[in-house]
Amino acid sequence: MNAYMTNGTIDFLMKLSDKYPAITFHFMSGPSNDVAYYEGTNQKVFQSGRDYEVLIQAGEIQEEGYVVMNNIPVTDEGRPIFEDNFKKRKGDVDGQTGFQAFRLLKPLKGNTYVVFTQWDSVNSYEQWKTSESFQKAHTGTKPPAYFADRPFVNTYNMIESE
Repeated sequence: MNAYMTNGTIDFLMKLSDKYPAITFHFMSGPSNDVAYYEGTNQKVFQSGRDYEVLIQAGEIQEEGYVVMNNIPVTDEGRPIFEDNFKKRKGDVDGQTGFQAFRLLKPLKGNTYVVFTQWDSVNSYEQWKTSESFQKAHTGTKPPAYFADRPFVNTYNMIESE
């Protein structure tokens, strides 16, 4: 399955629902940008969007919630190790209080993977960050050698389409 996302103003992005009624878009607003996201179809509708292969998925993306996207640039030779590490941890986050959805998104162009998690609230996400499974997954004092650059995080609140 593939996933697609693009940035723009929320007013512009929400018009996509009228233009493409057969696609279920998810709209998100964050401190620095707004995003439209959809998955499950090969129809590309974004002219300047980002395309991904969904490697791992859990849960269904909800119309309400808090989304955290951890953007991780990975070297070409590090991709198999990075992906394998996530496959070994598959399901670690699913049972956490407030968990709604997880996606590991592999870029079809470029080297930046996206670890997409959706929570029912900021509070649930913050509680997960203090959990044993989070601590276990994020041990170590320095970034793995396969990181091509420093990871960065974007956070969003879901916006219901009208």
